[in-house]
Amino acid sequence: MSAPPKRRGLMFVLSSPSGAGKTTLSRRLLQMETQVAMSVSVTTRPRRPGEMDGKDYYFIDDAAFDRMVAEGELLEHAVVFDYKYGTPKAHVLRELDAGRDVLFDIDWQGTHQLREHCREDLVSVFILPPSLAELERRLKTRAQDSDETVAKRMAKAVDEISHWEEYDYVVVNTDIDKALTHIQRILYAERFKRWRQLDLHGFINDLCKPAVA
Repeated sequence: MSAPPKRRGLMFVLSSPSGAGKTTLSRRLLQMETQVAMSVSVTTRPRRPGEMDGKDYYFIDDAAFDRMVAEGELLEHAVVFDYKYGTPKAHVLRELDAGRDVLFDIDWQGTHQLREHCREDLVSVFILPPSLAELERRLKTRAQDSDETVAKRMAKAVDEISHWEEYDYVVVNTDIDKALTHIQRILYAERFKRWRQLDLHGFINDLCKPAVA
């Protein structure tokens, strides 16, 4: 009996306006899916309370970030709220080659760059809030940002939402458990896309060989 064909991992992107739930959904998905690894971005923004360097982000300065861009070490990079963010390339490619999926918590700018360079590996999901009023409530409830920063995030939200058509899937996060279920179903279906199953031709050829008497 032939072994089932191995598969190539995929880049699984979750994007949303700040406060719509992508970070919570990302963490929940990682807890439930052992074959998913988190892509840890580099950033020039200050560390928030409770964040760990190397786990939540790699916190670096502008000079180090610019060097990584110049030397082609980032798959994508963008400026968000005056700070730079980017995805280190080497780790992601190793995971994909090993058949593990890589989860990205990035915005539409980074997703656009991934689409240009890695389209066949990319699956993108945009998370929408049920309303702008609910989005503002969530931002204020988490109490991580000043009123001025919340106002900036709300002003940017409409622009971010305008890019929803650039994504493969859209999920409205009215309930975190239901949204997580929808995201898992998308992930499961995408894993079985024909081009992600390596040596499928060889497996089928072996499968269809006449049985030896």
